Amino acid sequence: EVQLVESGGGSVQAGGSLRLSCAVSGFAEGDGFDEYAIGWFRQAPGKEREGVSCIHDRHGVTFTADSVKGRFAVSSDSARTTVYLQMNNLKPEDTAVYYCAAEPYGSTCKGYLESWGRGVLVTVSS
Repeated sequence: EVQLVESGGGSVQAGGSLRLSCAVSGFAEGDGFDEYAIGWFRQAPGKEREGVSCIHDRHGVTFTADSVKGRFAVSSDSARTTVYLQMNNLKPEDTAVYYCAAEPYGSTCKGYLESWGRGVLVTVSS
């Protein structure tokens, strides 16, 4: 029912910026992600998936990975139908497939994740 679609991936040189978008739909009453947390995750080749950042409708930003603090910022529009990941000062180690996911019962995107997008590739060259 809950669907998420990522966009905004691409290739960029180290030090550059990208903004990813996660369009969310299928929530009860069409109210966006009310009572949900929406998280950004990434998986690099040969590595396990890691959480990047998380935002909750009531608690705001609840998690940001140490590896991206000061460089990445998660936000949402007022209708809570789109979640963004602004990525600045990108590094080659940020190269990964980036996913957004919806958490219905928690607030930090570290529990059960109900739905996932298909992901977008971000490639950062040195």
